[in-house]
Amino acid sequence: MVLFFQSVAHEPPVVIYMGKDKVENEDLIKYAWPQDIWFHVDKLSSAHVYLRLPAGMAWEAIPEPLLVDCAQLVKANSIEGNKKDNLTIIYTPADNLKKTGDMATGQVSFHNDRRVKRIHIAKRENTIVNRLNKTKVVKEVDHEAERIERVKKENTEKRAAAVLKQKADAELAKQREAEKAARSYDTLFSGGDDYEEEEQAPRKSVRALEEDFM
Repeated sequence: MVLFFQSVAHEPPVVIYMGKDKVENEDLIKYAWPQDIWFHVDKLSSAHVYLRLPAGMAWEAIPEPLLVDCAQLVKANSIEGNKKDNLTIIYTPADNLKKTGDMATGQVSFHNDRRVKRIHIAKRENTIVNRLNKTKVVKEVDHEAERIERVKKENTEKRAAAVLKQKADAELAKQREAEKAARSYDTLFSGGDDYEEEEQAPRKSVRALEEDFM
């Protein structure tokens, strides 16, 4: 089972989710989306909380109120951490999570420690935790089916974007050809007066010849 929450710390609201237990956490590590950011209490046991980044938001620039929502949810779902003040919450992109066969269920490490950020939480903020809990929805998730559907949708969007780019490139090429042709035409007729004089010269010679035969 997966627990879903909505944070109104961002507009439009964004999805935050976590596994109901450590077994579910294993599936979340495996099936997390590319835009998911993982949160956990540093050096203590806690829930694995994920923030699904909205389009256009970089994980290095998550707004402070949204970070606090995620961190407060992690703290509230840590048996030991919920009782302590001045906690450090760590977070990193889900694709930075490293899982090896010798690790315990729910345990992870990181591919790159430099991609791990931290946020300090002084104490539990019940106002925030209660607000998030009011949005909680528990669902049974078929992770593999969801992954297939997500990849299919992403591929459709990529193809559509490629078609639009191809059309835009063709239109740009056509516009450049038209501009090139216009420049060539202007160059051809830039010396109009000289052309007139050259046309008149042969006519004078013909008249001169006619006079010679008269």
